[in-house]
Amino acid sequence: MKRKKTKNLILIIVLLVILVGALVAIFFIGNWYYSKRFLPNTTINGVDVSDKTADEVRYALQDKIREYTLTLQERGGASEKITGDQLYMQYADDGSIDRLLADQNKKLWLVELAKDKKLAVSTGFTYDETTVDTIMDNLDCFQESNVTEPEDAHIDESGDTFTVVEAQQGTKLNRDKTKTAIEDAVKNGDTTLDLDAAGLYENPETTADSEELQKQCDTLNTMLKASITYDFKDRTKVVDASVIRGWIKKDADGNYALDENAVSDWVVQMARDTDTFGLAHSFTTSTGETIQLAAGGDYGWLIARDATTQQLLADLKEGKTETIEPVYRYKGTDRSTNDIGNTYCEVNISLQRMWCYKDGQLIADTPVVTGNEARGTCTPSGSVWAIDAKEANANFESSGVKVDYWLPFNDGCGIHDASWRSQYGGTIYKTNGSHGCVNTPHDAAGKIFEVMKIGYPVVVYYSVDQVVGPKPTGTVTAG
Repeated sequence: MKRKKTKNLILIIVLLVILVGALVAIFFIGNWYYSKRFLPNTTINGVDVSDKTADEVRYALQDKIREYTLTLQERGGASEKITGDQLYMQYADDGSIDRLLADQNKKLWLVELAKDKKLAVSTGFTYDETTVDTIMDNLDCFQESNVTEPEDAHIDESGDTFTVVEAQQGTKLNRDKTKTAIEDAVKNGDTTLDLDAAGLYENPETTADSEELQKQCDTLNTMLKASITYDFKDRTKVVDASVIRGWIKKDADGNYALDENAVSDWVVQMARDTDTFGLAHSFTTSTGETIQLAAGGDYGWLIARDATTQQLLADLKEGKTETIEPVYRYKGTDRSTNDIGNTYCEVNISLQRMWCYKDGQLIADTPVVTGNEARGTCTPSGSVWAIDAKEANANFESSGVKVDYWLPFNDGCGIHDASWRSQYGGTIYKTNGSHGCVNTPHDAAGKIFEVMKIGYPVVVYYSVDQVVGPKPTGTVTAG
C-alpha cells in the first residue's frame, strides 16, 4: 500500500513537471512568436493587424490607402470621385510599424491576449502629382459642354420699365484654385471637397445688389417718366417715353445708356423745323398780295442747339414733366409759324409807302422816301430785319443831321424822321432819295417809334412783283 502511494506521488510530480515545462515552452514560443507579430486584438489606424508581421501590416495599410476616395461635391447636386488608385497612392514607411511592434509588451502576451489595443501611426503616403491634371481633364465638371459661364447682373427691359436681372453663378471652376484644393485635400486625407463652399467657382463680377447698377437702372426709369413739351404757339414738339426709349441704347457689353448724340440730333431737327432767323418768309402785304421774302435778313428765331441739348439732358435725368421753350440765340416777337406776327413795319419801295401795325391794328400808313437809286444808296430790300436799337434825339455824324426818332434795322439803314424834307412819296427816291434810310414824316415817325421795340420785324420789299430790288452800290449810312 505504501508502495502504491509512492508511485502515485511520482506520477503526479512527473505530470506537474511536464505541465510546467509545457507552459514554459508555450510562454517562450509565444514570446518568440509575438516578437515578430502583433498581438491579437490589435488595430493600427483602424486596420486589424492581429498576428500580422510588420511587412504584412505595411501591405494592409497600403491596401487601406489605395481604398482612399475623395468625393467632389459640385453645384447642382452632382458629385464625382477621385480614388487612390487614380492617384497611384503608396504607403510611405517611416519605421513607425517596426517601432510599434518592438514596443508591444510581448513578455506579457498571455495577459494582453484579451485586451483591445488600438494603435495609430502617421499614415505617410506618396502619390503621383502629375496625375492630378489628367484626372481633372476627365472630370465631368471640366468638360466644356457641361460648363456654364457666370453672367453678371445686368439691366434689361421689362415692359415699359428697366429692371436689374440677377447674376447667374454658372458652373465654371477656377482650374488653378481647384487643382490646389484637390492636392491639399489628398494630402490632408480629406474624403470630401465641397467645391462651392471652398470658393472654387468663377463668380460674376457684378451682382444685383450693386449700388452702381441700381443707380443706373433708377436713372433710366426716371428718364422714361419725363415728358417735355416745347411750345411753339401753334405747334409743339414733345419728348415723352416713346421718344426717350429710342434714345436709350444698348452697347456691346449689354449696358444701357442715354445716347446723347441721338438727343442732340433730335434738337438739331427741331431747330431745322422751327428756326426762322435769316430764312425766307411768306408774307401777306397790306395791299393783299402774298409774297415770298428772300433769306438774308436778321429777323427770326434761332435755337441755341448745344444749350438746348444740355437743358434737355438735364431735364431728362430729373424726369421732369413740363412745358418749356428752347434756349434761343435769337428771338422774334411771335413764335407761331408766321413769326412776323401782328406787330411790325412794312415798306413797299416802289409805292414809297410804309405801314405800321400793333397787334394787327394799323397805327401808321405813311408815304416815305427811301434810298437814292441814282446815287446807288438804295434801301436794302426783299427780306425781313429786326430793329437793332431805339434812340431818341439821335445825332448822325456822317451826315451832320439830328433826328428825334431813330430805329436802325440793317447796319446804318433805319427808320427816322427827316425835318429837312417837306415832301414824301412819289419818285423822289429815284434821284433825291436818302443815304439808304427810310425817311418818314415826323408825326408818323413818332407813332412808329412808340410801337416798335428792339427785335421787332421790319419787312422791306421793292414791289409785290419784284420782291428784291436793286442792291446798293454805294455806302448806305444814316440820314
